Amino acid sequence: MLTPQQALEEIRRGANEILVETELQERLASGRRLRIKAGFDPTAPDLHLGHTVLLNKLRQFQELGHEAIFLIGDFTGMIGDPTGKNVTRKPLTRDEVIENARTYEEQIFKILDPEKTLVMFNSSWMNDMDVTDLIQLASRHTVARMLERDDFHKRYTGGQAIAIHEFLYPLIQGYDSVAMKADVELGGTDQKFNLLVGRQLQETYGQKPQVVLTMPILEGLDGVQKMSKSLNNYIGIAESPDDMFGKLMSISDDLMWRYFELLSLRPLTDIETLRQAVVEGRNPRDVKFELAEEIITRFHSQADAVRARENFIARFQKGALPEEMPEFELVAPAEGLPLANLLKQAGLVPSTSEALRMIRQGAVRLDGERIEDARQAIAAGSAGVFQVGKRKFARVTVRAE
Repeated sequence: MLTPQQALEEIRRGANEILVETELQERLASGRRLRIKAGFDPTAPDLHLGHTVLLNKLRQFQELGHEAIFLIGDFTGMIGDPTGKNVTRKPLTRDEVIENARTYEEQIFKILDPEKTLVMFNSSWMNDMDVTDLIQLASRHTVARMLERDDFHKRYTGGQAIAIHEFLYPLIQGYDSVAMKADVELGGTDQKFNLLVGRQLQETYGQKPQVVLTMPILEGLDGVQKMSKSLNNYIGIAESPDDMFGKLMSISDDLMWRYFELLSLRPLTDIETLRQAVVEGRNPRDVKFELAEEIITRFHSQADAVRARENFIARFQKGALPEEMPEFELVAPAEGLPLANLLKQAGLVPSTSEALRMIRQGAVRLDGERIEDARQAIAAGSAGVFQVGKRKFARVTVRAE
């Protein structure tokens, strides 16, 4: 059993900011079971490792004996939190939200203890709110405060449109904390404004304001931009063990430590021991193996993790091809099918421009041989295994029109 101070030290792990830490200390010292809220809008059907940074922290609170509340923002999902860009996000339909929410419920228990998790939907209270209630809620915040939010401020000063419904999103997210009587709310650093709105609204409703704990945004496989499906730099928690292993092995050695800190459940002392071993000469690849095996074991099984490691070694260290790969039969005009078009049609790249970039980088192979001519056309009657990067393969047959 940890002391309140030891519990606080565990909670600090990986956290970006705790507002206000002294308040959290007091609540931990009270011995009361705290209500810990983390909200997710079901804007896409799959969760990725970036989402699990918050889920890991929520699981940590569970293990410390507190009540974890996973809030699915099925109501707010239809509004859409502003993207931070200079455009208004397109709201989702009710059917899209419901379907995505269903998949979230299936995936979160790969991390959270189902016996200690309360799943809630904010439509439970928002659907009961009439127009008068919504206007009263809006009266508790000012436009001036809304424009303190960075993306709103930039769009306003830049003459970009801000729809009125976008102002409602932080208010409704904040009201969720009132309805749930949250003691602590977790969120990414990009959610800080919204989390603080919740804290302020709780005060106006006569509640003790929640502690706000922000977590860093996990970088994607490129090590630069945040992990995102739209940027194609993500690792989905429902992906196959082989795909997860290959993607994790592709991250840089420096980024590996960031992933250890935010994704691993190992004690920090163990991670520091691994770091010191690398300093003393241990191959970073072998340490990365340990990270990949831990994560795949969590979302699949230990046997799957071991098998994925063996497959990775066979495929990339011994030059073996994967046992299974997608197969395509494509049609070529008389002059042949341009290589960039073939790679796109086979699903190996998202666009022909990306195909050309990969060819120029020397990342495209046909039957193991590197292709360097971006203008090459594949003639009808050709067949072979096309490879992009280390992990993407397809067996393609080209026939005449």
